[in-house]
Amino acid sequence: MMQFKSLKQKFGARRGSAGTGTGRDDLLPVATNSRTSSNPASVLDRRPQGSGARNSLQGAASNSAASSREKPPLPDLSEEGCQEAYAEPLPTFREVPASEKQQLFVRKLHLCSYTFNFADQARNVREKEIKRQTLLELVDYVNTGSGKFTEAVAEDIVFMLSNNLFRALPAVKAHDVDNLDPDEEEPAMEPGWPHLQIVYEFLLRYVVSNDTEAKTAKKYIDQTFVVRLLELFDSEDPREREYLKTILHRIYGKFMVHRPFIRKAINNVFYRFIFETEHHNGIAELLEILGSIINGFALPLKEEHKAFLQKALMPLHKPKGLGAYQQQLSYCVTQFVEKDPKLAEPVLKSLLKYWPVTNSQKEVLFIGELEEILEMTQAQEFAKVLVPLFKQLAKCLNSSHFQVAERSLFLWNNEYIVSLVAQQRTAVLPLVFAALERNERHHWNPQVLGLTSNVRKMFKDMDEALYEECRLNYEAEEAQRSAQEEQREKRWQQLEQAANKQLHSSASLIGNAAR
Repeated sequence: MMQFKSLKQKFGARRGSAGTGTGRDDLLPVATNSRTSSNPASVLDRRPQGSGARNSLQGAASNSAASSREKPPLPDLSEEGCQEAYAEPLPTFREVPASEKQQLFVRKLHLCSYTFNFADQARNVREKEIKRQTLLELVDYVNTGSGKFTEAVAEDIVFMLSNNLFRALPAVKAHDVDNLDPDEEEPAMEPGWPHLQIVYEFLLRYVVSNDTEAKTAKKYIDQTFVVRLLELFDSEDPREREYLKTILHRIYGKFMVHRPFIRKAINNVFYRFIFETEHHNGIAELLEILGSIINGFALPLKEEHKAFLQKALMPLHKPKGLGAYQQQLSYCVTQFVEKDPKLAEPVLKSLLKYWPVTNSQKEVLFIGELEEILEMTQAQEFAKVLVPLFKQLAKCLNSSHFQVAERSLFLWNNEYIVSLVAQQRTAVLPLVFAALERNERHHWNPQVLGLTSNVRKMFKDMDEALYEECRLNYEAEEAQRSAQEEQREKRWQQLEQAANKQLHSSASLIGNAAR
């Protein structure tokens, strides 16, 4: 889980406030006792001083009293509103008395609700820097003591978060899915990350805070908020996806009322990825969250959870981009089998259903996952799937791609799998014997030849009589196949001779007719 670092480590040292000559730490604090201040007006009401009654101390004091009683309304996020809000920076929390800090907190949330275009670095430079420092100040403020995240400010918090986070992601690049290598592909980094990172940090503090009660906060962190958060998992920026993963996991843990909905929403993301787009940047992160969720499932497993395994997780083996999330997917699947060993049979059958035919790299991944599942499989379940399983492995043993053949042979280095095979050797050896013999005689890779010899020797030591029986059966089948091949060749020769004879006969008739 993400560790909270110091703000100075995470976001860097603060620079001076834009439009002023001093840094935030250089500002002089006002007197702690507002009653002894030379100006009885609150610093929250710092406005350009005009003439008339608005300049009077009585008017300033009454404005301060009214503003402390009433929370400012949500701002109008127009360009004119932005210019007005950023016309003069707000005071820091150290410059106001404790009774007015929550109101200043709300005003700073409203100020940070305005967003800027980071694609144009030369635009709104002053406003961007003011907002960055204000965001840092907000995170500092909520870290000092409790009582900051009250129900009264929940709407303002979610308003600020929604306006900053929920945005249209850049258009997806046109990828050649067949040749896409996630390790070589450069992700598009979010240009607004200097602000977004602090906003995500603020959201994380809000979710994990003891002040945030699920009963009241669920009105604002609702299903719509969760869905829009899930949409952001398609961001190409891995830093953003890492924050999203942590935050969604904490929301799942805290808001129990949202748990079924979150699982269903993740299912829908998977369905669209599998059956429509085959492109999504956040599948690995979503599977990491699910791995932790599955680990906490109570026994016996609900039918809903078993259906999720069969309808959402197993079809994830189908897309061509499996390599980007295979490790996380394998962990989720093995968690299910470890909790309920009877699921090994349907899981192995589903894995064979989606077994790749022409993609050798996917085959290597499948064999690795197969080994992990077999390590969790009991003897009864293994017996139910061994025929289709070892028929497929026999094809892999004879693969001309040496990594596929090699990875298949490495299965026999696993002691538990060898013990399962030993119990069912009378059924397993006849299925793979021919493949082992063909490897021994014809495979081009020396390492595959060496591993094949070791496996043959292991079977021979396991049951020499069975091995000899299989060898005799194989030789008889080979002799029969050779005889059939010879007979087929003779038939083709007879057909060819008959065709040639017919051709010569036709040519003679044509020649005689021409004369």
